[in-house]
Amino acid sequence: MGMDERLDDDGLKPTGRPSEEDGARPDDRVDDERLDEENTLKADYVRSVKGALEAGDKTAIHELVEPLHPADIADLVELFDRDERIEFAEAIGDLMSTDVIAKLNDFVREDMMEALPADAVAAIAEQLETDDAVQLIEDLDAADQQAILAELDEEDRAAIESALAYPDETAGRLMNRDFVAVPEHMKVGDLIDFLRGQGDLSNEFWEVFVVDHKHHPVGTCALSWILRTPRNIALSDVMKRDQTLIPVGLDQEEVALMFQKYGLISAAVVDESGRLVGQMTVDDIVDIISEEAGEDALLMSGAGEGDINEPIRDAYGSRIRWLIANLGTALVASLIIALFDDAIEKLVALAILMPIVASIGGNAGTQTMAVAVRAIATNQLTRANTQRILWREMRVALLNGITIAVLIGLATGAIFTPMLGGVIALAMVINVVTAGLAGVLVPVLFDRLKQDPAVASSVFVTMITDSMGFFAFLGLAVASGLVP
Repeated sequence: MGMDERLDDDGLKPTGRPSEEDGARPDDRVDDERLDEENTLKADYVRSVKGALEAGDKTAIHELVEPLHPADIADLVELFDRDERIEFAEAIGDLMSTDVIAKLNDFVREDMMEALPADAVAAIAEQLETDDAVQLIEDLDAADQQAILAELDEEDRAAIESALAYPDETAGRLMNRDFVAVPEHMKVGDLIDFLRGQGDLSNEFWEVFVVDHKHHPVGTCALSWILRTPRNIALSDVMKRDQTLIPVGLDQEEVALMFQKYGLISAAVVDESGRLVGQMTVDDIVDIISEEAGEDALLMSGAGEGDINEPIRDAYGSRIRWLIANLGTALVASLIIALFDDAIEKLVALAILMPIVASIGGNAGTQTMAVAVRAIATNQLTRANTQRILWREMRVALLNGITIAVLIGLATGAIFTPMLGGVIALAMVINVVTAGLAGVLVPVLFDRLKQDPAVASSVFVTMITDSMGFFAFLGLAVASGLVP
């Protein structure tokens, strides 16, 4: 895989310092010499660490880094060049804990895992929760994955292989397989004794799942209920039977919406037969929501992953496709302009005002499209209310178009002629209303075709608004007799 040595003599291992999971508070992390008011690492501090690394002073590096929270150490690793990261990780030794690895940017983590021998990566994976271990190796080459899995013990290997068998970004891939489930015939006292007596339970959980003899979830008990209920009460009398179950194949975005809609802290994940196989917790959902929100914004711009750590070749490949597509759609608008080349040649004012019509239409379309894509992503825009939302956005577009038309019409009339002011005003109304229509219909069409509505909506909406704007403005100018 790359390097032949581990990061330290004992391999990567959790540090004894407080982590987020241990309840460390952000204000306990480091002093003001390292973090600024925005909670980011100060430039002077980063330069000090890099200077110590260049000097090969591992003692100084360790002293500088030791007070940092694992999340801040992960940020520090990402600030180094690709070739320096492994050297830095070796220098800080046991501070490069599994908590730090779990917080690393996906591209940075993948680079570092590819640079380590299989047994070192396996040592890291064994100390992580299953979902974090899967995230650690899922993007590696198949050969590297097999080499790492071969180094794991049988139980860990089986859990990770099971997770990798599910499609990416589904509950089965992301769920945590460490949970607490007990039979429904237990009493509260029995459950408390069980929780205290078992040493291999999940480190963190907020509720206990109650299952029947087929391991189907029949209810849940929050820990707060258990602590406040007399020992002799049966779980079946105190458990909450109404629960939200997550199918193992459900997309992560739908899982996040369920957590948001029902205010969940954790939820059971069930397989096709209804058996309890894992749980999703709110800390996973926070990451999913952040990832999905950023992903939609980047997809609408055609920027691909949009990560500053993404390899240049990958960034180029993802962006150039949409730029080429945009070039093709721009040619459509150019062909429309070519139809009116004589009119533009005779009346130069048309060439001066054309960019205004296209720009306003494009911005109006982008606004409506952003609203539509978000509404689709949050299930606010569905088949049941598409017509109502479309009518709403059309009315908003009409009001916007009239307002902008009055302003541009008066200005154009004052500078050029009243007739030209009227032409551009009418063209503006037509284009803004068209933009509102396209901004809703294009994302909805992509969604109906089972495609991500954020992927290429902006390219097609821009083509429609530019083409319609030019056609309406130039066509009206010719039809009105403005052009001699």
